[in-house]
Amino acid sequence: MIQKAFLLCLIFLSMAALQGQRLRDYGIELGVLRPGPLNAITDVPGVHVGHTTLNSGEEVRTGVTAILPHSGNLFQSKVPAAIYVGNGFGKLAGSTQVEELGNLETPIVLTNTLSVATAMDAVISYTLAQEGNQEVRSVNAVVGETNDGYLNNIRARIVSKQDVLDAIAAASTGPVAEGNVGAGTGTIAFGFKGGIGTSSRVLPEKFEQYTVGVLVQTNFGGVLTLNGRNLARDLDRIPGNFRYDTDGSCMMVVLTDAPLDARNLKRLAERCMLGLARTGGIASNGSGDYVIAVSTAETNRVPYEPSGMTSEMPVVHNDYMSALFLAAIEATEEAIWNSMTAAETVSGHRGTIQALPMDRVMEILKK
Repeated sequence: MIQKAFLLCLIFLSMAALQGQRLRDYGIELGVLRPGPLNAITDVPGVHVGHTTLNSGEEVRTGVTAILPHSGNLFQSKVPAAIYVGNGFGKLAGSTQVEELGNLETPIVLTNTLSVATAMDAVISYTLAQEGNQEVRSVNAVVGETNDGYLNNIRARIVSKQDVLDAIAAASTGPVAEGNVGAGTGTIAFGFKGGIGTSSRVLPEKFEQYTVGVLVQTNFGGVLTLNGRNLARDLDRIPGNFRYDTDGSCMMVVLTDAPLDARNLKRLAERCMLGLARTGGIASNGSGDYVIAVSTAETNRVPYEPSGMTSEMPVVHNDYMSALFLAAIEATEEAIWNSMTAAETVSGHRGTIQALPMDRVMEILKK
């Protein structure tokens, strides 16, 4: 009994450590819908997230983040999916097949720009090695990226195939590490340290209490805004040179247990861009802003080998989508903020990027 209590204590201490620098810990709440218990993408039942963080010497500030919609064989039990391109200055491998067929058959992996090919190789190897996939001849690996080349010596291409496999193997339910971890280790947002962030929303009972969870990899710029307040001006961070001060990328992954088809998943994905806009992001010319949307509903899994010519799957009616849209907007906005509030100051390949000065932010908000 004592041992069990000790283990529970360790779990709660671990959760507190992971969540000690989130936006809500400062008493700041965004939106009107309530978050899930963890306020994370893993509030969606069955979702797993794993990181590999590479942080060594003065040159290496990068990593890998893997998101698994369910713990089974994704290739054999695919999930409905859609992709929305807010601005296409980036590399999102596997996007055309998702667009064409409306489903996802591998984990979603995020990394740096020059490691997309390595990550694809790893995801393909992972899929081919799974029990039941012995006869598989084609795999559509979905890999997204942002460019961490300021803090990380990106040309060294340090991310290995094993690093990607390790992130997938480490994927678990429960609290999600944020800030300078995984694919967010070397990223920058609004001139401050960015990173990995996550958030969730649970719909009211009249909407079946479906959960929407978002995870972001933030590496973009704009005019930093919090609850409508122009913080960029208050923090003396109005971009002076839009070619450099606002370019970057943001990868957004939105998962829900609501039974949606690819069409309405794409509509859901589009709304995540509104969440990005609420933070002051402008989807600049040099920004790769992509959203991957997935429904994890067990009733809507897509078998690799169908049992018949037709299928019947429940889907949410269009008239009931608005609550899900709002949830995606709010969760994206808060996930972006969590990526920054959880991040710490980092020195790396080409200089130092300061963490968002939350003491100053709180002073500004009190005024």
